[in-house]
Amino acid sequence: MMIKRFEDLEIWQEARELCDLVFKVTSKEPFCNDFRFRDQMRASAGSTMDNIAEGFERDGNKELFQFLSVSNGSCGEVKSQSYRAFNWKYIDEKDFKELINRTEKLSGKTTSLMHHLKTSPNKGSKYA
Repeated sequence: MMIKRFEDLEIWQEARELCDLVFKVTSKEPFCNDFRFRDQMRASAGSTMDNIAEGFERDGNKELFQFLSVSNGSCGEVKSQSYRAFNWKYIDEKDFKELINRTEKLSGKTTSLMHHLKTSPNKGSKYA
């Protein structure tokens, strides 16, 4: 199936939801008062969704693959930062588990799309 807009990609939609969740949990005290860590986690979440969009808007599957790899790395950052936030008692167990579940799910789907792009005979357009 041909995807025409990055907004139609399920992984972008899920990355957007992750970004919203990160904003929500980092807006609560005491997290919101740790400006550097708050901003770092928000930037990682934003990078996760933005790199999917940027890669999609580029020319062809090879560049999309590269940006999906960067997005996946940023998703890993959010996962690691979630552990730190939980250890420092910035987030509760419920938010921690939701962040971990979302990052693992998104990473798995991104990796699957990367595998598909790598093995697809279609190289000029975005197929998913």
